[in-house]
Amino acid sequence: IQEVDGDRCAFDVLQLNAPLVESIRKIIRAEGPQSFAWFMQQALYHPEHGYYSSGRCAIGRKGDYFTNVSVGPLFGQLLASQFCEIWKRLGKLNDFVIVEQGAHEGQFALDVLEFVQNRLPEFFEALHYRILEPFPILKEQQRGTLEAFANKVKWLESLEPFAGIHFSNELLDAMPTRLIHNGTERLVSLDGDKFVFVERPVDNAVPNQRALDWIDEVAANLQRGYLIAIDYGFLDEEFERNVQVRAKHRHLDSPFDQIGHADITMSVPWRSIIERAEANG
Repeated sequence: IQEVDGDRCAFDVLQLNAPLVESIRKIIRAEGPQSFAWFMQQALYHPEHGYYSSGRCAIGRKGDYFTNVSVGPLFGQLLASQFCEIWKRLGKLNDFVIVEQGAHEGQFALDVLEFVQNRLPEFFEALHYRILEPFPILKEQQRGTLEAFANKVKWLESLEPFAGIHFSNELLDAMPTRLIHNGTERLVSLDGDKFVFVERPVDNAVPNQRALDWIDEVAANLQRGYLIAIDYGFLDEEFERNVQVRAKHRHLDSPFDQIGHADITMSVPWRSIIERAEANG
């Protein structure tokens, strides 16, 4: 039990998410140290107990962190104007598709669609909104948020060919990544029951392979249009990436605190993303 800003907070990682913690321990004991990318995948996206996949992720004043979307509709309205400009630039396509990935509860989509319907009626007629969402609990939350636009929005299990825009806000920073710097990789291991980092040398390893594979997938399906990805990051590839762990609007000291109940992110190495996108045309 600890007192923070006058509030008494009690937690035990075993009580918070014992099945997930034990599942991670079991695999490490059986197979040895695992990459941090694997650990992020378990903590955030485990089918039953992950922070995002379980619907436990909470955004806003009563949640774990803020995003542009959670502080009001202006962000969505500004992007809606940008989307309309792109639509005009592409010749006012009749079947203009916006694919959003990482839509959380669907608030951004709602802000965009309300603004376009009220202010840009010609664009609204041509617009088709698609949400790429693998997790059923989030899909149901999005359906509730977007009930008024049920005829405009459809959900995708995977990307399919389209013309328009692929949009994401704070998606890339939550993609699992390896902790590699100066030829050394930090792996997740155990000291008894305690999670610890151990190091090993690596050669020519790609830290953010998941993000690069994502660029390949988008490029293979985006027939004509733009990819807009908004996130935190840097252009200098020598910059050492730091793990950010957040719960209840507080930074936690370790990614091993509150596993499955805290957000884990990494700043995005934009140079590698740009180069992969350019390689895909």
